[in-house]
Amino acid sequence: MVLKNVKLAIAFMFLVLGTMNAFAADEGGATARQVVEKFQADLIAVMKDGKKLGYAGRYDKLKEPVSNSHELTKIARIVVGKEWEKSSEEQQQKLVDVFSRLSIASYAHNFKDYSGESFVFDSEEETARGGVVVHSHFVIPNDKPVKFDYMLKEKGNSWRIINIIANGVSDLALKRSEYTTILQREGFDALITKINEKLIIIQNSRFNE
Repeated sequence: MVLKNVKLAIAFMFLVLGTMNAFAADEGGATARQVVEKFQADLIAVMKDGKKLGYAGRYDKLKEPVSNSHELTKIARIVVGKEWEKSSEEQQQKLVDVFSRLSIASYAHNFKDYSGESFVFDSEEETARGGVVVHSHFVIPNDKPVKFDYMLKEKGNSWRIINIIANGVSDLALKRSEYTTILQREGFDALITKINEKLIIIQNSRFNE
């Protein structure tokens, strides 16, 4: 009887583990939740030193955390849609480069100081296409929390963020709408120029420090 119960327990354990593949990582990798929480911890750490670091310092500190947690090449490819295949390899590389710098700059600009904020994990779920969504919220003292839903896809033995939905608004959808309009009206090179212009505006903003 005891042996039978042990066998049932082992069978149940494998059944449960089998349904959790999307949440686990290969040996040496990080789970989707770990990737998100590591990035959030890095972001809070930069915020705490934000004023001392200044915009340039925050940018340098966030370069690696953003690059290691976000699949920036895939995001850039998604936001331009079918135009990606029509562009040259040089154009693609230029887009990924300026898009990556804009992504890091946006974090450095928007998360510049600290007043007791924190991220709280809520839950995670597997998507129909094998991705994972990590649900959390950003606690802001004396203000309403911001709900963040991080969509991740597996890359190698870890996971990478491909979209962030803040209070129901998809960053990917916003960028795709904006970029598609520019692409249709002015073309691929014009899009790269306009992203560069936006990056310069952020870099020169008097609200950075």
